[in-house]
Amino acid sequence: MKQKRPFHVMIIPTLGCPSKCAYCWSSEVGSPIMSIEIVKDIVAWLKDFRNDPVTFTFHGGEPLLAGADFYRVVLPMLSTKLEHIEPNFALQTNLWKLTPELAEVLFEYNIPIGSSLDGPQKLNDLQRSEGYYERTMKGYELAKSHGLQVQFICTFTSYSVQFKEQIFNHFLENGLALKLHPALPSLRSDEPDKWALSPEKYGELLVYLMDRYLENLNRIEVRNINDYCRCVLTRRGTVCTFVDCMENTFAVGPDGSIYPCYRFVGMPEYVMGHVHDRPSQKDLAESAVGLLMRHFKEYVDEECKGCKHIRYCRGGCPYNAMASTSGEIMGVDPHCPAYKRIFDEIADRFNEEMMGSVGLETDVSVESVKAVRPAIMPLIRKLASN
Repeated sequence: MKQKRPFHVMIIPTLGCPSKCAYCWSSEVGSPIMSIEIVKDIVAWLKDFRNDPVTFTFHGGEPLLAGADFYRVVLPMLSTKLEHIEPNFALQTNLWKLTPELAEVLFEYNIPIGSSLDGPQKLNDLQRSEGYYERTMKGYELAKSHGLQVQFICTFTSYSVQFKEQIFNHFLENGLALKLHPALPSLRSDEPDKWALSPEKYGELLVYLMDRYLENLNRIEVRNINDYCRCVLTRRGTVCTFVDCMENTFAVGPDGSIYPCYRFVGMPEYVMGHVHDRPSQKDLAESAVGLLMRHFKEYVDEECKGCKHIRYCRGGCPYNAMASTSGEIMGVDPHCPAYKRIFDEIADRFNEEMMGSVGLETDVSVESVKAVRPAIMPLIRKLASN
């Protein structure tokens, strides 16, 4: 039997957003709301596009600006008319526009929600705008009361990284799982590096958070560390940053334009096609943008061929690689040093502890290693059992 290759389509109902986050690069004032006709075109495009399971993620901007009536029509349409490709759904929102009506619709389709919180209220609102924390937590309580599952992404910036202890403790004390993003340079910003977290600082942050996670394994989940461990142990990428996303990830903007990822939505030079034209996989792959993405893949094959992590890292995110060079492919993801640092840290600890467990001698005793840093094997066992 032919092996299924799940793919991902991000639907961007609007690039509009009521929040004014200082480092945001994915919102656009005055952006229109996607029409139902565009959604019908998405269905027609995907009907014979490929016979693999699909995940639809509603992203933005702020996707809840589309309103309850939009989702009442769109969710059953995608579910029934594309039933043959087994659609799943997810949604990324700041929760400000969540209503009981919307919550009921999302619960009916068992949609997990991703939201954003950068730590304690004062720090969060400094980065994400005054009143953000209170409005998001109000939406969070509403979501929980309707049985919706919400997980938060925490964006670390060049400013907030100095408060990493307070941020971790906030998530720990409030019983919230932590998924982190480093603030990124943007192709759409006049000051692309203003908030961006340097690779060196990001690497230090990842090791710090891994240590704190291992010390509090039964009290919190740091999802990124789980993902990095899975990469090292399975020898394959497990999240979009570390896979060949080309030809398996697409984003559809409010006007029906197709892009290689939501990060490019709104930039005409990165349009691969339009849903009303029903482009095939070959059409998209052979578009100018499709060829650019393939060029990144080929660049990684050559540039990273000597790296022990290439199989599961794949050069990181192509958007990140291009954002720091004005859209040109002149390097891999600039966070490469951070990825190498955490991958090496995980592999080294795992090997040292494994060798110690079978009585093999090493240059550094396992006992002295354990005295300096927490053991990783309890996390490995936890991931394996799941």
